[in-house]
Amino acid sequence: MKYCRFQLNGQAHYGLVESVAGREAILRILLTAPEDSDGDVEGLRTRRIEPIALEEAELLPPVRPSKIVCVGRNYREHAAELGHEVPTEPLLFLKPNSALLAPGGVVRRPKISQRVDYEGELCVVIGKTCYHLTDDEDVRPYILGYTCLNDVTTRDLQVKDGQWTRAKSFDTFCPVGPVVADGLDPWAGVGVETRVNGVVKQSGNTRDFIFPLDVVIRHTAQVMTLFPGDLIATGTPQGVGPLVAGDVVEVSVEGIGTLRNSVVDE
Repeated sequence: MKYCRFQLNGQAHYGLVESVAGREAILRILLTAPEDSDGDVEGLRTRRIEPIALEEAELLPPVRPSKIVCVGRNYREHAAELGHEVPTEPLLFLKPNSALLAPGGVVRRPKISQRVDYEGELCVVIGKTCYHLTDDEDVRPYILGYTCLNDVTTRDLQVKDGQWTRAKSFDTFCPVGPVVADGLDPWAGVGVETRVNGVVKQSGNTRDFIFPLDVVIRHTAQVMTLFPGDLIATGTPQGVGPLVAGDVVEVSVEGIGTLRNSVVDE
């Protein structure tokens, strides 16, 4: 199942995304937010609408999280390219909700930074309240689905500050979407690719995670309660690099689709 969040007649709706004549389209509106389903999206009531091609819809971020949790250095090659040690446990940081950006939205490069990087990632959407899981508890029932995320970062400010809050938190620095999809198996391997102006810059696979999702989710839930709709960005593969005004950056995740955003100077 795939769903999106979109604007129609001045109101935000969740829509089920289905294939029609080889194109993805919104055919039905969900009458309850998926994050309120307690994991049972299939049981939600819907209302049919005139089909809207996904590429023509006015998309919004597909989730409304209480928080955005990110995992740093979850691919060995990415840690190496930045000259960092491989962590011995998941390295967590947060991005603010004010950084969320819709598919098709514009990433703004702040004037105070000389280098703004893309970081394409698979992102987990939490479906059930999750806290203090046992070591043998299956994390899959707590996952509603997956989406694409671009963890935009001011690399120079990250180095200057010695911690990551400012570098990761500018408005527009968290593009998410275009849809949330279930049925993926990151443990078996899901491809993650980032392109800038059509040129492939990152090409990774989740089977190369240092810390698989069960470890990440248990580790995070030891610290904070994860609520339905919360996001966990799972780390970026090697190949990060700078964006400049006029660039178009695309993050594609196998089984989900492509998150596309343009870039401007502030």
